[in-house]
Amino acid sequence: MKKFIYLMAIIGLVSASNAQTMTGDNARRVSTKGYAEKEVTPDIIYLSVSLREYLVDGNARKKVTIETLEKQLFDAALKNGVKQEDLTIQNIYSYNNETKKNKNPELLQARQYRIKVTDLSKLNTLFDEVDSRGMQSTSISEYDHSQKRQIERDLKTEAVKDARTNAEVLASADGQAIGKALLINDNSSFSWNDIMPVGRVYAMSAKSADMMEGAEEASNINISIRPIKLIANVDAVFELNGK
Repeated sequence: MKKFIYLMAIIGLVSASNAQTMTGDNARRVSTKGYAEKEVTPDIIYLSVSLREYLVDGNARKKVTIETLEKQLFDAALKNGVKQEDLTIQNIYSYNNETKKNKNPELLQARQYRIKVTDLSKLNTLFDEVDSRGMQSTSISEYDHSQKRQIERDLKTEAVKDARTNAEVLASADGQAIGKALLINDNSSFSWNDIMPVGRVYAMSAKSADMMEGAEEASNINISIRPIKLIANVDAVFELNGK
């Protein structure tokens, strides 16, 4: 019985001590949030480009091959400042070219490419020398920035400074001052691809060759890349100095 009473007394003392410590710690701390934002316009984009073979006037003897179209694309890309290693084949597939004129359809080839463009001033002339009838579709698949990591670091720094400023406002209202940071949690999650381009670089729906007879040559459309709003968030706990 005495041992039980002694054990309970120790537990009571420990609990009381912990409660006093927690109360004291909470009384000497202030918790705040920090926030920073910046609008950044991407200076790198990745294009997804699909080329496909087609028959001129539906004539199987006048096929424009995928090799011809691919050479046009590679030559145009290099001419517009794209590095050779930044143009890669993503997928290879085929399609059945069945039309009213073509009763014995031929299996035609198609390929999808990924192009990294770092000089956006050349974007609107990139496909000028590529046969538009062989362009199945082109779209922006990804955005990036050459200084992405530095921009993210700068935003996080500003968010921490904002958290301290908020803590100072709260502390000064009670005649106290802020000491060192006891805890900083980074809640930032930067997304560089949550935007849609204004306009399209170049787009054609997949149509059979005979449906495209007499169609006007597709032209490039000016594109304006909208800025991305990046936001950094932190939770912080600071030490209170004063009273």
